[in-house]
Amino acid sequence: MREFKAVVLGAGGVGKSALTVRFVQDVFVETYDPTIEEQYRRAMEVDGQLYSLEVLDTAGAEQFTALNEVYIKSGHGFILVFSLTQETSLREVENLRQQIYRVKGANSNIPIVVVGTKMDLTNEREVHRSTTQQLATRWELPFYETSAKRNWHISEVFEDLVRQMRDRYPSHSATRKRRGSSKHCRVM
Repeated sequence: MREFKAVVLGAGGVGKSALTVRFVQDVFVETYDPTIEEQYRRAMEVDGQLYSLEVLDTAGAEQFTALNEVYIKSGHGFILVFSLTQETSLREVENLRQQIYRVKGANSNIPIVVVGTKMDLTNEREVHRSTTQQLATRWELPFYETSAKRNWHISEVFEDLVRQMRDRYPSHSATRKRRGSSKHCRVM
């Protein structure tokens, strides 16, 4: 079973923990309790293959954002979360996206999914669909609108990320076979 490490990043109060807990435990966390750092693990099947996904739910609070670089270095893929009811949280996603490219390298085809949460709160919506569609096109990243409360589009987010990580990081067995196939030492 292949293992991947996903890091969930975003501003405080946007629903990172609700999204993560809904995916891992299939429950909705009703109360807001600021996270410092929580780690979860879940086995999941994508395209007929079984994967082990470690999900790191990070703090959105400003005093912990210095840890983001550590999380980014260790992550294979990233879920950037903003609230559809809080337009300012979308600006934080742009900052995080730039930080990921700075740490991982802009040319390294980094697995990223962008998620707008609280889709069910239609009367409180501040981020319009046209805005997210324009950003998806400009950033060339998949965007999902979700509701952890209603369990809308949660699994699709994580499945998309696993597919990107699978494609980006070849399996260890394939890498070993390639290395082992050459029995000659080459010096150049």
